[in-house]
Amino acid sequence: MKKITIAIDGYSSCGKSTMAKELARKIGYVYVDTGAMYRAVTLFALRRALFNADGSVKADQLEKLMPEINISFRLNVSSGCPETMLNGECVEKEIRGIEVSSHVSPISALPFVRKTLVSQQQRMGKDKGVVMDGRDIGTTVFPDAELKIFVTASTEVRALRRYKELLAKGMPADFEVIKKNVEERDYIDTHREVSPLKKADDAILLDNSFLTIDEQNKWLLDQYQKVASEA
Repeated sequence: MKKITIAIDGYSSCGKSTMAKELARKIGYVYVDTGAMYRAVTLFALRRALFNADGSVKADQLEKLMPEINISFRLNVSSGCPETMLNGECVEKEIRGIEVSSHVSPISALPFVRKTLVSQQQRMGKDKGVVMDGRDIGTTVFPDAELKIFVTASTEVRALRRYKELLAKGMPADFEVIKKNVEERDYIDTHREVSPLKKADDAILLDNSFLTIDEQNKWLLDQYQKVASEA
């Protein structure tokens, strides 16, 4: 079958990365976690104390430091999963914590951050055969992607998933704090000026609130096979 570009967008904690990774593994495509890229920039900003007391970003300082940020991915041989690298350091665990989650939306809303990362993402996917997930893949990064999926689930379900994920990793977790963070991220992501989170007109909607992982993986594989066979 002809190689295509697969764009998976949606709200935070919908399991986009999990399903995208699994699909890429099954069909032999490259997987790119764009959310991890924004989280890596956020971690860099936190380490450099580039947030004000009110949670806003010291944007002028961050913009000057953007050339110092190098984000890449490496394959963890034992797990078979890609890991996020920030300037040569594996930061996969650090970028998944609540501190980064609480600060990533203001970073993602900055035009110069989005411009830099979107350009990198487009280079990564220029040869097709890629599964990319994020907030604006089907609307901004690859508006001509052959297959676009928009994933959603209820706030409570998403908060519970995030809560269980953190506990499983041995990280501190408070359900109410996580739920509030999910709601705040939804608002910021859908109201930002540059590339707001929204469903592309030609994207297929998937509400996975009550689907098992196996059910959603089968559904996604079916969508891929249908589109790729017609491409």
